[in-house]
Parts: sequence; structure tokens; C-alpha cells
Amino acid sequence: MAKKRPAAKTAATSQLKDGEIPVVGAREPCPCGSGRRYKACHGRAAAHSGTELVQRPFAGLPGECDWVALRELVPAATVPLTLKGGLPEGVPSVTLATVLPMAWPALRREDGSVLLGLQNESSTGDLARDMADTLERALATEPGNPVPARKVPAEGPRLQDLLDPDGVFEPEVHTGFEFWIPDAESAQNASPEVAASLERANAAAIPTVKLTGVDAAYWCETPDKNHLRWVMPHPEEKLLDALARLHAAGESSLGEGTRLVGSFRAHGLMVPVWDLPTGVSAKDVEKPAAALAERLAKALADDAPLTAEERRARGGLTNRQVTLS
Repeated sequence: MAKKRPAAKTAATSQLKDGEIPVVGAREPCPCGSGRRYKACHGRAAAHSGTELVQRPFAGLPGECDWVALRELVPAATVPLTLKGGLPEGVPSVTLATVLPMAWPALRREDGSVLLGLQNESSTGDLARDMADTLERALATEPGNPVPARKVPAEGPRLQDLLDPDGVFEPEVHTGFEFWIPDAESAQNASPEVAASLERANAAAIPTVKLTGVDAAYWCETPDKNHLRWVMPHPEEKLLDALARLHAAGESSLGEGTRLVGSFRAHGLMVPVWDLPTGVSAKDVEKPAAALAERLAKALADDAPLTAEERRARGGLTNRQVTLS
């Protein structure tokens, strides 16, 4: 039996441009009139544009390293955000939050203020575009309502287009998620779902402290040992060389019983990790971390070829790297 020929394009569909093709189900006929299924026609390009990964979504924002840390390392934290052109009427504040109840992308509170969630899934492969879309919708949402997740258009503004590039980015790390509920009255009126979500989140939160003497370094406490995880802005190859120089010279630790155990990549930046004895607190590593930062700066400025011992140290560090995102 002969195969069906593709349906001819109608006058209406022949006038559609690629940017005007509406999204339909993957197995439905493409609205362009080609006769092919959407996933094999214009849906293919839409899917590609929706999943292309932006390696450094927070590049160009104030505090890029802290954005990465709050996305990947810190359970509970908030940061006031400054918008270009100031806040819209009826919006007293916009605050970034690591996590929101029920994993909401954003929440418009009763007083009109906005909480913008950071640790949510990306639908486009560009977190900055996803979050900008959520922020714009949150600013237009009626007070007292969450902002639902949605498939974000492949084109649109990014956080870099909405946030003031000269704004201060100063995270406040919390011991729990009580910032979800701003006052006692709100706590009494919280739904059972939000109350349960708060209880689960608090139970799972790992104690975390941001160091004050260096940028984007976070101490955390786990049952077996403590850690320092430090997001660094330096180019990866240069940073690996510098850490290898320190490691080979026996200068990469943060004091007795501590050791540099490796690193991971997150959103285009490198995050070295140190193991710390259980009794070592965040306060205990403030001075050692500041001293290490000075040693690292000198090592980063050293352009001499690595010695054999330094190359071996670099190989060990490279073998222990993992990529989170």
C-alpha cells in the first residue's frame, strides 16, 4: 500500500514563521503544516534550545561564587536582591532563598514582597533565564500566592538583565527554614502542607556557616567529620596548578588534622574541599583560611613550569574531581 503523502500546507500555516509556531504535543501534527509530527519538525529545534546547558549561568552577577554555593552547598540562606530601576510599586522587597516550601519556584507574600527560590530544576538549561522568568511572574502575581513551575520560553530575559550589576550580594545563612514564615500569625495560619514541608526541611538541613574572612567559603558539620567547601572564581587549570604547588610544598591544609581532599565543579566554577576533624568549628578555620588565601594568591601568580612532584600532586587532585552541574 502506498504511503500517505504529507498534507499540503494551508494558506494559514504557510504564513507562519518559525518564531510563531505554537508548542503542541510531541506526537501531534506540527502546526507549520509539514505533515510531520511536532517532535520531528519544529519541536526538534525547540527541544534543543530548551536543553542547551549554560555552563556559568551566574557569570556577571555580583557574588557569582556565592550564587553557586547557595545553589549547591547551603541548605538555608537568604539574600536581598536589588532590581535594575528599583522595586515596582507594591513590592517592598525581593529576596533570594535557597529553598521555598513545597519546592515553589517563587512566592508573593501577603505584604507584596517576593521570595525567589534558587534550588529548583531548570527547564531551559540556563538557570539565569529560568529564574528571570519566575521573578517576572512573581512580581505580577497577586499577593498571597506561590508562583507555579512552568516550561520557560527559550528566549527571554536573564537574571543579568533584571538585577542591578552594582547591587550588593550578602548571603545570610540560617540554621533552619523559619524565614518561610515571617511572624507568629503567619505560623498559626500556615497550611498543614507548608508546616510539614518546614519540618522535613529543618530535619534534613546540615549545619552550615559562611566564613567572614574570605569569600564564598562555607563550613559544614556532618556526623563523621566537618568540611570546608570553598567556591573559587579562578580559571580551573590555573587553580589546579596553584593548589598542586601548595600541596607538594605541604602548604595546602588548614591546620593540624585537616587536609585538601579534592574538588568538584559546579556551574563552571571549581570548589576545593577540605576535610576537618569533628571538633574543628567554623571559627577555628577563619585564620587558617585567610592565611591559605594569601599562599594561594602567590601560587596563582607563579608561572614557572610545575616540578615532577607538583605534577604528581596535580594528577592526584585531578583524579579526585567530580562535576555536579
